[in-house]
Amino acid sequence: MAIKCVGILTSGGDAPGMNAAIRAVTRAAIFNGLRVKGIYRGYKGMITDEIEEFKTQNVSNIIQRGGTILKTARCAEFKTPEGRKQAYDKLVEHEIDSLVVIGGDGSLTGARIFAEEYNMPIVGLPGTIDNDLYGTDVTIGYDTALNTIMECVDKIRDTATSHERLFFIEVMGRDAGFLALNGAIASGAEAAIIPEISLEKDQLAEMIETGFRKSKNSSIVLVAESEVTGGAMGVAERVKNEYPQFDVRVSILGHLQRGGSPTAQDRILATRMGVAAVDALLDGQRNVMIGVQNDQIVNVPFSKAIKNDKPINRDLLNALRISSI
Repeated sequence: MAIKCVGILTSGGDAPGMNAAIRAVTRAAIFNGLRVKGIYRGYKGMITDEIEEFKTQNVSNIIQRGGTILKTARCAEFKTPEGRKQAYDKLVEHEIDSLVVIGGDGSLTGARIFAEEYNMPIVGLPGTIDNDLYGTDVTIGYDTALNTIMECVDKIRDTATSHERLFFIEVMGRDAGFLALNGAIASGAEAAIIPEISLEKDQLAEMIETGFRKSKNSSIVLVAESEVTGGAMGVAERVKNEYPQFDVRVSILGHLQRGGSPTAQDRILATRMGVAAVDALLDGQRNVMIGVQNDQIVNVPFSKAIKNDKPINRDLLNALRISSI
């Protein structure tokens, strides 16, 4: 059956570029003769009926804004069959017959369950600064977050150099070290401590034992905020106990990394993916996430995007090791 009305929602953590994606989906749908409805506060808004018809002007002047105009919220009720039934009834009431969900791993997991239960065509867009979704080279928000990290580290380096200190800077990426690793390369940091490698070896001991301070008067190390790595506080605590000769400082970048106006790259990526999401729905695709591989748009089944772990590029680790001597 041909779709007539697309619902859009953003869910999970916000990411720069989500507004650019909302704009692209809205305008691509209207361009193709479809109606569009914005759903506020993610899955929660489906249940509480925070749904509004969107026209072209609803998404004017938002491409440059960080965050999400549709807001986002966690929703425990949607995790229950009763909650999902309420959500579905509201969609039927609003004549919404397809969905575009912009978010990360948890958001797409919810979309997959909902699509299967109610035979609803749903297309996902990867909106997360962590870049941890399988099947796409980059996610919406990742490039902006990386640039924010780079700018912050550049500023911290001034202090680190002036005081000859060892700085551990914690960046986001609970289960994935993409921000820490690429942030370290971009900012000229000495090392990155990431969950993918912590499972294989003791990164801190290796780093200090290779004498990474021999030729330098200050050092900066990026640490992913993971239980596996112990985060920057955990690593700094170890250094104080095991290597007391170092003057250690910790900086946790926190929610700074999520905000800000999206970079050109994120705006372009979000726009391409938003247009592709509507194309996929019109094409009869369902239960897929739009990804980009080698700069080509691809459709990745939800089951693959969610279940598979995205591997870290070992060449990048090597590039960091070589360039930080």
